[in-house]
Amino acid sequence: MTDYLLVALALLGVLILGGLGLVVPRLRRRAEPPLPQTEVDTRAEEDLAGPPVEAAESDLSTGVLVEPPVATAPPLEVPEPTAGRLVRLRSRLARSQNAFGKGLLGLLARDHLDEDAWEEIEDSLITADVGIDATRDIVDRLRERTRVLGTRSAGELRDLLAAELVNALDPGLDRSLRTTGRDGVPAVLLVVGVNGAGKTTTCGKIARVLVADGRSVTLGAADTFRAAAADQLETWGGRVGAETVRGAEGADPASVAFDAVRRGIDAGTDTVLIDTAGRLQNKIGLMDELGKVKRVVEKHGPIDETLLILDATTGQNGLEQARVFTEVVNVTGVVLTKLDGTAKGGIVIAVQRKLGIPVKLVGLGEGADDLAPFDPAQFVDALLGTEPLARDA
Repeated sequence: MTDYLLVALALLGVLILGGLGLVVPRLRRRAEPPLPQTEVDTRAEEDLAGPPVEAAESDLSTGVLVEPPVATAPPLEVPEPTAGRLVRLRSRLARSQNAFGKGLLGLLARDHLDEDAWEEIEDSLITADVGIDATRDIVDRLRERTRVLGTRSAGELRDLLAAELVNALDPGLDRSLRTTGRDGVPAVLLVVGVNGAGKTTTCGKIARVLVADGRSVTLGAADTFRAAAADQLETWGGRVGAETVRGAEGADPASVAFDAVRRGIDAGTDTVLIDTAGRLQNKIGLMDELGKVKRVVEKHGPIDETLLILDATTGQNGLEQARVFTEVVNVTGVVLTKLDGTAKGGIVIAVQRKLGIPVKLVGLGEGADDLAPFDPAQFVDALLGTEPLARDA
């Protein structure tokens, strides 16, 4: 009995000692101090929320909300007046003058105009792309007038040459642009031409010419095959406040042209200018499509002008381009680009001689306002210059 009692007391002692071993370490842990009342316990949240985020400027210090800057449209450009542009741009023809005008005047200034001299004059005109038939007519008339009139002074020779060149340009042709609508329908100008002639850029410059002359303009981006064409045209139009109607890339050009005219009617604009895709004259399918554009646009009313963009540097090849286009869309006027710095100024004469189509605008530089209404007398005067011939010195 005593043995059992001793065993029970031993077990009780072990239990008491074990319990004390568990309780004492807990009592030795130091409790963390309570947080001040003004703070918030975010320690558990920091691990989840990540690093702190700085406040925006509008939330700092002053408490005043700063309004974001308002985007303003760039101011519209004011194109320079077209009256007298060709005179102001005559310096752009300096290189043409040296190669073409001065060369002819130098030949005419010789003391003796023999057959060799007249052949050289013919060669100069042909090299300038005047064309063989036109060159023969000009030279024959010059020879006859110098013989009959006995003209020998430098000033008289220059005046005779100028008169013959102006006559070859047929100054009686109507070079005005029909840009005023009628019966609530704006005037429609269709712009056509081959690839690489600078057609879309020139179309934008024509819009500036119209705005400079007081016309309101709607542009139609019917060149849907070249991705950048519509963007390029829209940029040109935006500078002078002209709206551009465009479609999706690859859209039907005739549909875009039709919508442009309808938009022009709704907006009450004076002129709708339609840019078409550049086309090579041997692409029959594309030329047929250009005819379709014309037919669809004419559902609103007749097309007032069809302007053919020609590159002056293409020379006589430009005549074949012009001929094919006239068969499709009845070209009413030519815009001759890249005429500055070229000795090929005679292409103006050749175009009119072969086609009977007036050159209405000429491009004399890369500037936005370097497109000028064409005036035969001013053009010839710029080509020949005003310097006296060598024999007058």
